[in-house]
Amino acid sequence: MNDTMVTVVGNVATNVEYRESATGGVARFRFAVTPRRWDRQSESWSDGHTSFYTVFAWRTLAVNLAGSVSVGEPLLVHGRLKVREEAREGKHRTFVDIEAVAVGHDLTRGTSAFRRVVKAEPNLTERPQGVQAPTPMS
Repeated sequence: MNDTMVTVVGNVATNVEYRESATGGVARFRFAVTPRRWDRQSESWSDGHTSFYTVFAWRTLAVNLAGSVSVGEPLLVHGRLKVREEAREGKHRTFVDIEAVAVGHDLTRGTSAFRRVVKAEPNLTERPQGVQAPTPMS
């Protein structure tokens, strides 16, 4: 298989939207990636152009994302790069998606607590107390 695999580091830009599908759960969120460069002349950091990706995740990863990720959190996303082109009302648009294989918090910018999911548990998809339900997809 000749998939283009990428790993991107950035911030969650939208709430994780979760829904059940015929093949299991699916989660979707927008992800912002802004490169930072050291400018030797001004001796300061400067931000580059922000790129936005739509990240999709399936099954267990989707459930775990919905219960673990909030807007603004720094993440690493590893997955298959997908580029779509659409023409609507005479306008040509390009969309860049990532079908996530693995997602984790960027621990260079904070701490995280890991809770292992036991697959034999019947409450696999239950949310821990205090975690908000994800926004439904439209």
